[in-house]
Amino acid sequence: MSDPTGDRAGSYPTALGASSRETITLLGQDLARDVMGNVGFGELAFWLATQRRPEPGEVRVFEAVLAALADHGFTPTAIVTRLTYLSAPDSVQGALAAGLLGGGSRFLGVTEDCGRFLHDVIEGIEGIDGLDAPAESLDGAAFWDGVALDVVRRQREAGAFVPGLGHHVHKDGDPRTPRLFEIAREEGQFGPHLALFEAIGRVHPEVLGKRLPLNGAGVCGAALADLSLPMELLRGFALLARTAGLIGQLAEEIRHPVANEVFLSVDLHNRPVAPDPLPHHT
Repeated sequence: MSDPTGDRAGSYPTALGASSRETITLLGQDLARDVMGNVGFGELAFWLATQRRPEPGEVRVFEAVLAALADHGFTPTAIVTRLTYLSAPDSVQGALAAGLLGGGSRFLGVTEDCGRFLHDVIEGIEGIDGLDAPAESLDGAAFWDGVALDVVRRQREAGAFVPGLGHHVHKDGDPRTPRLFEIAREEGQFGPHLALFEAIGRVHPEVLGKRLPLNGAGVCGAALADLSLPMELLRGFALLARTAGLIGQLAEEIRHPVANEVFLSVDLHNRPVAPDPLPHHT
């Protein structure tokens, strides 16, 4: 029988955490001496995902995104977390997991959807019809307005929504959006994804005939994309932020429980109706 601590024929390289009897290393740093007490959690999360230590301006934008997505009140993710805790108070991990599993196309997933959408447009920018602006004008509002008009028209013709456009509550403007634009500009992190998203906000009424707000989840996706974070992980960062919010929901549920009232409000008001069978196909 082989010794699990002895030499192995193969190896599993990692630049992340590794342990010996004396030390723990993380990202090439001594965890206890160099990281603990010296690196904030937001900075560390960015560093873990990119394996490069972020600049202070990148950290500020990244942490602003985490703050923007942490908690939105009694959303389905928060309610299911509280209800799961009501059902299984011995399983905090189950309650948190239940809430995170609800991070999909309507809640939290918009961050990923918008970031990917903008990224795909920018990747194919040379193929957009009717745009012959010189390269030096790529930062200009007129250029991005032209790109945005083309994109919104294409989405409308396809009968598809523009990710990040519209909000069910903040119909007159999501307060997170201009603030994140402002922070990104202050820190020199306002890149093409944010520029295109901002332009969509300016020009979409010309195509849609009405003005919709640029929502916070969408602007977060644009900001994360401008930080060059992996597209495949954008929803992961939204879930990272929401984990903190769900812990807050559980902490409040313990002190001031409402989950049982939510449960009873449904259970005591159910109304029996006749079965509505699905069509039977032969």
